[in-house]
Amino acid sequence: MSVAGWLALVGLVLVLLAGMLVWQLLRARNMQVWILAYLRRRPPTVTGRPVHVMFCFVDHFEPMWHGADADVQRARVDRWCSEYRALAARHRDADGRPPQHTFFYPEEEYVPAHLEKLASLCADGFGEIEVHLHHDNDTEANFRECITRFNQILHERHGALPRDPGTGQLRFGFIHGNWSLDNSRCDGRWCGINNELVLLRELGCYADFTLPSAPSETQTSTINSIYYATDDPGRPKSHDRGTPVKVGGRPEGDLMLVQGPLGLNWRERRAGVVPRIENADVRASCPPTPARVDAWVRTGIHVEGRPDWVFVKVHTHGTQEHDMDTLLGAPVDAMHDHLERRYNDGKDYVLHYVTARELYNIVKAAEAGLDGDPGQYRDRGLPPPRSSWAGGRAQ
Repeated sequence: MSVAGWLALVGLVLVLLAGMLVWQLLRARNMQVWILAYLRRRPPTVTGRPVHVMFCFVDHFEPMWHGADADVQRARVDRWCSEYRALAARHRDADGRPPQHTFFYPEEEYVPAHLEKLASLCADGFGEIEVHLHHDNDTEANFRECITRFNQILHERHGALPRDPGTGQLRFGFIHGNWSLDNSRCDGRWCGINNELVLLRELGCYADFTLPSAPSETQTSTINSIYYATDDPGRPKSHDRGTPVKVGGRPEGDLMLVQGPLGLNWRERRAGVVPRIENADVRASCPPTPARVDAWVRTGIHVEGRPDWVFVKVHTHGTQEHDMDTLLGAPVDAMHDHLERRYNDGKDYVLHYVTARELYNIVKAAEAGLDGDPGQYRDRGLPPPRSSWAGGRAQ
C-alpha cells in the first residue's frame, strides 16, 4: 500500500475512533435521545415589538428529603416561609408582582402543618401549591384514589387548587417524582402505569411540568416545547412526541406538557472542553448566572405562531440544605436583578412572574388567538385558588 493509502487508512481509523468516543460520551448522559432535536432547532426571532417573558419557577418541594426527621422538616419549611418572603419582596415584574414560586408538594410526604405554612406564604402573594408524586409499581386504582384524595385535602384544608369554572372539577398541575412520567424508565421503576397521561387528564390535571429530565433516560426526544401528548396505554413514555400548541389550534390528545429549556452550556464547560447540559436546574452546583438566564430566554419556548411570548420554566429541589443558600440567598437574588434589568425595559422585553397555573392560562390564551399584554390572561380559564394572590390579598 502506498504512503497515501496508509495515511488515508490511519485517518479513517482515527475518525471512527473519534466517532465511537463521541457516541460513548453521548450515551453516558443519555444525550442520544435529544441531541439531534437540539442541533436542528432554531430559536425564533422577533422584530418590531417587545418580547414578553413569562418566568415560572417550579419546585419539587420535599420536606422529608433524605429521610429527615420532624425537626429537620420543620426547619426546612420554616426557612422557606421566612427567607423567601424577604427575598421576593425586593423584586417586581412589569405588573408590579413579586416572583412567584410554585410548590409541587409530594402526596406521600403530606404533613398538615407544612402545608398550612406554605398556604400562608402563598396567601401573602408569593406563589401557589400544586401536586408532586413519587410512586413505584403502582396500579391504576391506587393512583386514582391517591390523587383524588390528595387533591381534596389540598383544596378543602389548605385552599390550594382551583375548580374548573365549567365542570366544578378540581384542576392541578403535576410533576412526576424521579422524572418517570408515564412509566418512562427503561427498567419500569418509579411509576408502573402505562396509561398515566389518560389518568392525569381524567383526574383534572391541566398540564405536566416534569420536563426536562436530562440527563435521565426519561428525557423525551421532544425538547424546548409546549405540546399535547396522546397516550398509548400499551406502551410507556407516550409523551416522547406530540403536537405543538398553536395559535388558532385546539387541544389534541390527552395532556399538555410544558417543558423548560434544554440544551448545551458552552460557557461553563467541564475541564474547559466538554459542554455541560443546560437543563434549567437551579441549585448550588449550577447557580442561575446571568449567562444561564440569557440562554433560557434565548431558547424561546413559545406557542407556535406567538414567538413574542416566551415561556421560561426552571426548576429546583428546594428543601435540600446544600442548595438553600443559593435558592434563598444572593445567587437567586442576583438572578431576579438580572431578569428585571435585562428583560423588563418595556421596549425590547417585558417581564412577567407567573405560577404554573398562570403560565397555563397564558398558553391557552395564545392558543385561542388572543394578543396584547399576556399578563392580563393570568387568570383566564382557571381562576386563582383560595390560597393565592388576587389583587394584593388572598381570596
